Amino acid sequence: MISSWPLLSVITFLPLTGVLFLLLIRGNTESVAANARLVALWVSGFTFLLSLSLYFGFDAEMSGYQFEERADWISGSGISYHLGVDGISMPFILLSTFLTPLSILASWKSITHRVRDYMIAFLVLEVMMVGMFASLDMLMFYLFFEGVLIPMFIIIGVWGGAERVYAAFKFFLYTLLGSVLMLVCMLVMYHLAGTTDIPALAEFTFSPELQFWLFLGFFASFAVKVPMWPVHTWLPDAHVQAPTAGSMILAGVLLKMGGYGFIRFSLPMFPDASEYFAPFIFVLSIVAVIYTSLVALAQSDMKKLIAYSSVAHMGFVTIGIFTLTEQGIAGAMFQMISHGLVSAALFFCVGVVYDRLHTREISAYGGVVDAMPRYAAFFMFMMLASVGLPGTSGFVGEMLVLVGAWEASHWVAIFAATGLILGACYMLWLYRRVVFGRAEKPEVLEMAGLDRREVMIFVPLTILVLWFGVYPSTLLDVMAYSVSDILAQLAPELSVQTVMR
Repeated sequence: MISSWPLLSVITFLPLTGVLFLLLIRGNTESVAANARLVALWVSGFTFLLSLSLYFGFDAEMSGYQFEERADWISGSGISYHLGVDGISMPFILLSTFLTPLSILASWKSITHRVRDYMIAFLVLEVMMVGMFASLDMLMFYLFFEGVLIPMFIIIGVWGGAERVYAAFKFFLYTLLGSVLMLVCMLVMYHLAGTTDIPALAEFTFSPELQFWLFLGFFASFAVKVPMWPVHTWLPDAHVQAPTAGSMILAGVLLKMGGYGFIRFSLPMFPDASEYFAPFIFVLSIVAVIYTSLVALAQSDMKKLIAYSSVAHMGFVTIGIFTLTEQGIAGAMFQMISHGLVSAALFFCVGVVYDRLHTREISAYGGVVDAMPRYAAFFMFMMLASVGLPGTSGFVGEMLVLVGAWEASHWVAIFAATGLILGACYMLWLYRRVVFGRAEKPEVLEMAGLDRREVMIFVPLTILVLWFGVYPSTLLDVMAYSVSDILAQLAPELSVQTVMR
């Protein structure tokens, strides 16, 4: 479907109008900060509302890309400005535009200095995230993929904690170095295929020997972004030092870039190498699920515990992707969307109490339910969604991944299932220490309850997590044909019809 109106371009670059307004704001420091918050919220909110037209205008019964836009970028070079969405990319665009205004709301009171610069960084970050998921040209994808690093580096380095500079540089260097190898592989692919068009490259046949090296080059970048063990060590530091909203976007969207890259590039373009390296991916993923879950049990910092839990959950994602089954890939997709919502909510849960007591140490709390009963209820729901309670989105994604893993290897499914038990252990341990018990510290009893702004953040996240848990077909139907297309490229004999449908 070729849209006569450049809807994707408008959604992608609309936040830049907010950046322009922010640059033009004049006045004293307080008025500039107040206006910057309002402009960023209204622009990001309108961008989200406009992005909903992608969902309601998307034809789930049609294979291929929709809302396509194409224009020559460098004439005669095979490089073009090419945007489009399918059932794989469209949910991630909606996730990005949904979490951005919530993250801005989460920063309303906690960010008090250089507010205009902060809001500009967030709006630029939104442009990069949406552009990356909408790009159907490999060079455009790379520019947006790497462009995400700049605003997030600034957000962590300027508005982060005491060790923010160290965490920001570690985040930047880890993610950048892997991407250099990916760029080299992209140049090789362009030299052989004569184009950077992603749909065309997916149809191009690379030799099995070359696929081996191309897969490793892309793996070096995507594995760091996921992040997979053992290149995950940048994530806990980045989360602990990032402001609350930075952690929400980092866990909610940026970690999904690696999983999306595996699905968009590795599986369809390097099918032989994907099958060859699948056992290796399984081993790394199982280690991530079990090892980081045990490390999470030993944490005394709430943010660090949730950060390690993110590594474990993303281990489920990589297992699902490389099962090379319909249930596994669809489950990985569903798990990424679910984790994006749940992890953003959990990091906001930490931010709510941190804004009141200015500590993330678990031992500093206890008996929070007495002072903040509504907060305790929201926290409990998201904690249970994180461990995969039936009726929440977390359950659907994990079960589909386990079904796909069982089909690929019984042992992989068994070891992966231990992550569910360990996840319940560390999340219940965290919740009991923070929320239950007797409030012995007077500062805990004096904490104010949730205000209207905080409730406005929790409610939509809770509704979506519950909705996707009860009606998973809302997402599964959208991605079904795209998953089938990927499997058809991996194994052409597969039927276009999916098991899910």
